[in-house]
Amino acid sequence: MTTDGDLVAQLRAALSPERVRTDPMELGLYARDASMLVGRASVVCFPESTEEVAAAVAACARAGRPFVARGSGTGLAGGATPVGDEPPVVIVTTKMNRILDVDADSRVAWVQPGVLNLDLSRAVAHFGLHFAPDPSSQQSCSVGGNVANNSGGPHCLLYGVTNAHILAVEVVLPDGQVVVLGGLDPEPDGLDLRGAFVGSEGTMGIATRIAVRLTPLPPTVATLLADFPTMADAARAVTAVIAAGVVPAALEMMDATIVEVVEAFVHAGFPTDAAAVLLVEVDGLSGGLAVVTDVVTSVLARHGARAVRVAADAAERAAWWKGRKSAFGAVARIAPNYYLHDCVVPRTHLVEVLEQVSRICAEQDLTLGNVFHAGDGNLHPLIVFDARVPGVLERVHAAGAAIVEACVAAGGSLSGEHGIGLEKRDAMPLVFGPADLRAQAHLRDAFDPAGLCNPAKVLPRGGTRCADVADLPEGVWI
Repeated sequence: MTTDGDLVAQLRAALSPERVRTDPMELGLYARDASMLVGRASVVCFPESTEEVAAAVAACARAGRPFVARGSGTGLAGGATPVGDEPPVVIVTTKMNRILDVDADSRVAWVQPGVLNLDLSRAVAHFGLHFAPDPSSQQSCSVGGNVANNSGGPHCLLYGVTNAHILAVEVVLPDGQVVVLGGLDPEPDGLDLRGAFVGSEGTMGIATRIAVRLTPLPPTVATLLADFPTMADAARAVTAVIAAGVVPAALEMMDATIVEVVEAFVHAGFPTDAAAVLLVEVDGLSGGLAVVTDVVTSVLARHGARAVRVAADAAERAAWWKGRKSAFGAVARIAPNYYLHDCVVPRTHLVEVLEQVSRICAEQDLTLGNVFHAGDGNLHPLIVFDARVPGVLERVHAAGAAIVEACVAAGGSLSGEHGIGLEKRDAMPLVFGPADLRAQAHLRDAFDPAGLCNPAKVLPRGGTRCADVADLPEGVWI
């Protein structure tokens, strides 16, 4: 039987002693991601190549030790939180941060999983290209994490989520084998295992090289800021813009709570007396863009906008987007902790669901901010609180559960981009029946028959391989 000492020795031989850590402080740091969940790690590894990842995974497989892949740790659903009776090995890919090849003519780049999202776009900007998925954490999230969670971002309304931008993935399977899923051909042979892997949240293996599709930068861009006297007016305007035949590149909403804190941070000229603002971006050829901008402006005005401004230049546009993407950090001005969901609801139900979310938080005496991808109904209700206050966590969790149920009851889904992870795992039966969950479990078993790869995630207890997950302890909520 392989002991902890034997496993550490094997990992250090496969990588190097300084890149296999067992110090209690580092184990504590890597026992959580950006969610409110905390687990336990036994060893933390920092591979630099596919071969080292394969060696680390093979060592875990021989020892029967579970393992968890981790990128930048920006996930919000506990997907990279190591949990289990046996503390897993955490395999961190942040040192695998090289852009391996760029074919600008074919608009394809091969990258390692630790490349940061925004760094990739910056590296190919001189070709007039970018990587379209743009999560709010794009300055710190990795491409490997984007693949794991099928991440989106404001501009996925027009350009699509990560799955639409991944052509092939080199994967270390849970037994240590290395395979390539997908390919650069327009129609790769066989089943779309690439499509199954993207969004699997680290439960089917570890991505070590990724072929990403690069998107041309738009020739011209117009960014509009509209402010509204009520959240309901802003929500109705969202539906009206799409109904007018316009699909913006991005259509974001922020409520008064969020506008106030981001304006205090970025000083971008957000109207702090508004109940809600919409940030609308359209792009395309300059001739047609003027027409589309006029249409959007007219629709917003007809649906209650007090004012509609178009960014005067690139600097003002950048300031507005900095405000939007800084919202999660800016709420620290209100309280030190936040809890965030990302359920999706049909656009036509935005008004009623937003009212329900507000009522739920009021009943629990919680501070709520709304900042979300309104164009595709991807809500981000942001509950701001101080975890040191007795009883507040219970109220936060009760509100979170009620919000999920309200979104699903309106015809929505559990997650738009953050993933299921550990946080929403036991809510899966709200959307999927027993046959659906069994089918997902069978697919997972095909990749990971030993059940060692990121155990206890995504599928509810008893819903995968069934007994293997049923008795695993959950992560501890802070």
